[in-house]
Amino acid sequence: MFDDWDLIVSSFLTQYGLRIRTKDFETVSWDEFKSLLAGIAPETPLGRIVAIRAETDKEVIKHFNKEQMRIYDEWRKKAADAITPADYDKEMVKLEMMFAAMCGGG
Repeated sequence: MFDDWDLIVSSFLTQYGLRIRTKDFETVSWDEFKSLLAGIAPETPLGRIVAIRAETDKEVIKHFNKEQMRIYDEWRKKAADAITPADYDKEMVKLEMMFAAMCGGG
């Protein structure tokens, strides 16, 4: 959320007409803030970035422009960097088991 704070601020203004960095916004509860954030539309700055990050269709990704590809790649790298060595080892064991089952071994 911290990395996307500027996108959140601009999206709240775009969608709700709310300025987050004002005294009036201090009355918004955490639960209300979370609800507003969850309702951010795809047409907002944050919505557009999230759509790029979440894209899984290889044909769509293939047609990303340079900036979209940068956003997509940065997000995937950040997610990969967050994997601990223990999690990586667990996933590799799962892949090895799956591969062995597909190949008729193990």
